[in-house]
Amino acid sequence: MVGMRPPIVVRALTKSERGRLEAGLRSKDLYEVRRCQILLASDRGEWAPRIAAMLGCTDQTVRNVMRAFEQEGLEACLTRGSSRPHTLHRKVDEVADEQLRALLHQSPRTFGKPTSVWTLELAAEVSFAEGIIAEQVCGETIRQAIGRLGVRWKRAKQWITSPDPEYARKKVHATA
Repeated sequence: MVGMRPPIVVRALTKSERGRLEAGLRSKDLYEVRRCQILLASDRGEWAPRIAAMLGCTDQTVRNVMRAFEQEGLEACLTRGSSRPHTLHRKVDEVADEQLRALLHQSPRTFGKPTSVWTLELAAEVSFAEGIIAEQVCGETIRQAIGRLGVRWKRAKQWITSPDPEYARKKVHATA
């Protein structure tokens, strides 16, 4: 076929690399075992789609392992890296953090809400409606934003009272 690219295979392995990969097949770490299987199969001349079918993964995974081997070397390729994203996109910036602090110092009733107690979800809803943040976020995002301000969020407690004349005595006894 015209225009087909040649299959991706790893360069010829050295004797020490092959020994390390064969030893890695007995590892307790499945991540390392799978990568050793991929590299050894490629060294035998298997193509990425065939290796993927044999190992039950995608051919893109196989190509990623081969590319990591070529670019990073054997040991780096066999070691699991961080799964954290390289860049985190904050949905609430520093300016919005301060505006959020000011918002939480007001009553939710000021914004037409039927309660006087803020919840994280209510703060997220009102901060979006007031244009403090550009998109609707979850309560966890609001908790993280106020955490950056050095404020810890504690759930509002609704204290229970009772018409029982002995309630105060019983409560002291129960909580003591």
